Amino acid sequence: MITASSVRRKRILAYGSAALVLAATFSIPTVVTAVTDSGSLVLTPPEPTGPYAVGRTELHLVDPDRGHPWVEEATTRDVMVSVWYPAGEDGGAEPAPYVTPSVADVRKSQLEQGGLHRDTVDFAASHANALQDAAFSGAGPFPVVLQSPGFEQSRFFYTSNIEELVSHGYVVASMDHPYETFAVDMPDGRVVRTNVTDADTEIYREAIAVRRADARLVLDGLTALAGGDNPDASDQEPPAGLGEALDMDAVGMFGHSAGGLTAAQVMLVDDRVDAGMDLDGSIGYDVGDEVWADATLRGADRPFAILGAGLSGSRQVPNHSEYSPDLQMFIEASSAHVLELYMADGEHMSYTDQQWILPAIEEFHHPDGHVWGDLMAKAIGTVDPEESVRTQRAYITAFFDTHLRGKDVPVLDGPSPDLPEMEFIGHDW
Repeated sequence: MITASSVRRKRILAYGSAALVLAATFSIPTVVTAVTDSGSLVLTPPEPTGPYAVGRTELHLVDPDRGHPWVEEATTRDVMVSVWYPAGEDGGAEPAPYVTPSVADVRKSQLEQGGLHRDTVDFAASHANALQDAAFSGAGPFPVVLQSPGFEQSRFFYTSNIEELVSHGYVVASMDHPYETFAVDMPDGRVVRTNVTDADTEIYREAIAVRRADARLVLDGLTALAGGDNPDASDQEPPAGLGEALDMDAVGMFGHSAGGLTAAQVMLVDDRVDAGMDLDGSIGYDVGDEVWADATLRGADRPFAILGAGLSGSRQVPNHSEYSPDLQMFIEASSAHVLELYMADGEHMSYTDQQWILPAIEEFHHPDGHVWGDLMAKAIGTVDPEESVRTQRAYITAFFDTHLRGKDVPVLDGPSPDLPEMEFIGHDW
């Protein structure tokens, strides 16, 4: 078992150690767009602000040459990917479901754990802003950004930031990591559930190695798609023209928690990724026990950003490089510029959809008492929810605009009075 003093427990395996937070999170959805006849509530994420409509399609990739270190009978590797892309305005496409059925089932169980009826939320009616399998906008090609979720978490749990990036002219490929992710729906009807039994350091090291290979499989699949092939193992045809949307000469990657370490590790072995970003993830396998990853010691040789939040470790110090040895080592080892930003009033879950879900729980359900207050503080801190969402979206988009599009984006030059929630770290501003 990971000790309470381990920083990794706070920043990388926070999901596994915060089941109560997760259960409470989905008690009431963040944006209540409808109430069904049965009284269930319907989710829709905050609207993206860019000029492009957003489409989403699913891609099933298979690596025939590897299985999974935790599952002896797995002889091939399945990876499910949601590809989000700029879409045309019409064509009759329907809104994409917010989550798939197995993910919805997990959330329903968490409703029950939180003391509510499992049908409090109508997950079947909940939807993203994206349109499912909508026609490609016809513009482009657009820079491509990979996204990797937190440990055991679903690719759908980052919809707000993904849709925002796509609305400004990006293609985002968000992947699950089956047998680690808590539940993944496969096209043939299988549900691949997590096989994590004890998230110790060795398991975590193996998980990051699997994730790195998954990301490279996704890059291969997207490269094939851009070249006119259909890499989908289930023979599902992609939306017409989607391959033409992909600019594989301008590729970035970002991830939250374990996904941030995954991005740094991928960049060490695959030069197709031009820029990377870590959203509040430790860069190391176990910071408390000083078990470092290759990325901790070698840094990055291409642009990288670290967006931290809140407090970390048993000493409850700010989670940035002035207090976190892994981040300091990574930055010092890097030959490329590392942008470091810090949201002091946020917390680890602020960089997930919980940032727009939890406040609505409070507004709708009016929970009281210190238990609820503790849950809110540990999950998303005290940051203003709307400002947090706006600030994250602004800096994520600006970073990739700068390093994948070559734009001069002044917001990255230093602290902005328009975005006061985010501090710049490591410079005499």
